[in-house]
Amino acid sequence: MRIGIFTETYTPYISGLVTSELMLKNALEKKGHEVYVVTANLTSFHYEYDEQEKVLRIPGIPTGIYDSRLTSIYPIKAINKIKSWHLDVIHSQTEFAIGTFARLFAKQYNIPIVHTYHTMYEDYVHYITKGHFDKSSKKLLEYLTKFYCDKTITELIVPTKKAYDLFKKKYNVQRNIHIIPTGIEVERFYRETIDPKQINKLKKQYNISKKDFVAIFVGRIAEEKNIPFLINVTANLIKTNPNFKLLIVGDGPDKENYEQLTKEKHCENNIIFTGKVPWDEIPIYYQLANVFISASQSETQGLTIIEAMAASLPALCIDDESFRDTVINELNGYLFNTEEECQNIIIKLMNDKKTLANLQKNARNSAELHSSKYFAEKVLDVYKLATKHRKPSYKEKITNFFRKVFL
Repeated sequence: MRIGIFTETYTPYISGLVTSELMLKNALEKKGHEVYVVTANLTSFHYEYDEQEKVLRIPGIPTGIYDSRLTSIYPIKAINKIKSWHLDVIHSQTEFAIGTFARLFAKQYNIPIVHTYHTMYEDYVHYITKGHFDKSSKKLLEYLTKFYCDKTITELIVPTKKAYDLFKKKYNVQRNIHIIPTGIEVERFYRETIDPKQINKLKKQYNISKKDFVAIFVGRIAEEKNIPFLINVTANLIKTNPNFKLLIVGDGPDKENYEQLTKEKHCENNIIFTGKVPWDEIPIYYQLANVFISASQSETQGLTIIEAMAASLPALCIDDESFRDTVINELNGYLFNTEEECQNIIIKLMNDKKTLANLQKNARNSAELHSSKYFAEKVLDVYKLATKHRKPSYKEKITNFFRKVFL
């Protein structure tokens, strides 16, 4: 098949979405399919096409949100290039400008379009409203989400039951929805693939010793990730367990605020903020830790949990629906509800090396269920379903008519 992935964010930007897009593209290409990418140009205001990687970058205006850009919803200069690809299916990964372009192009050229809904946008409304008009804003968001994820596409993919329930129970969407947990290239995170020298170098850089017990969080440093929960847990733990450390990997709008909170809680020696880390170095950082931890309740799936498990780290997560299909208590991690529960779980694992070792082994095995190979196969099934139900265009109908009459 000839597949076009339309997305607002792609390399060199780093995020869970970009990771999943790269993984999907690589996995599909390994199966012999041709995959093209249409995305925003993050480095210049020009149209650029990478012939080797099959990536078309469209210029746009900086939005002020990280490195993202707002492109035209119908960039005319891109039309002929994309037409030349003769796409069988379009896979939209965004509801914004390039997502709109994907829908317009698909409709104009009668190409089936599959869309993956990645983000629980209701958890991000506060960035725009600043606490004002939240109710009306969420209503508008519901309308727009239903329009982009229901009325304008052929098939819809969501990564978890949490996202599925949003559409079925809250938005009352009647269409068929495919639950396909996003896969990752699990091999990248295997402990044996990481150079021990790189691990030791980072441990020295962040002053992590052999006697330290380290919990790692990887993600965007922002309000919806509930990082103050982790800071409070750390502040309470170190009163009796001074060798506990929290490693926070990533960057975001609230990083400075949380660094200040860490100082106020007098645990700056036990909480390490790394800042932005290159995508290809993330697997090394997981090897600095004993467990993964997250109190975020804004995830659709949480790819970092699967990455951590592939790195043999048990996952300690807040009891949220997005984690329940992945984290199984006492098998590959634990779910908690309160700060006290979280603290008790960590203390147990610090003192019970046998239980910790079993969890680490099972975490690695659990990650295998989310490999890129199986993910690509499931997505391909949706592509085939979308193309199967494709209706012929008016031009094709006329052509077929004359073929029947004269041939």
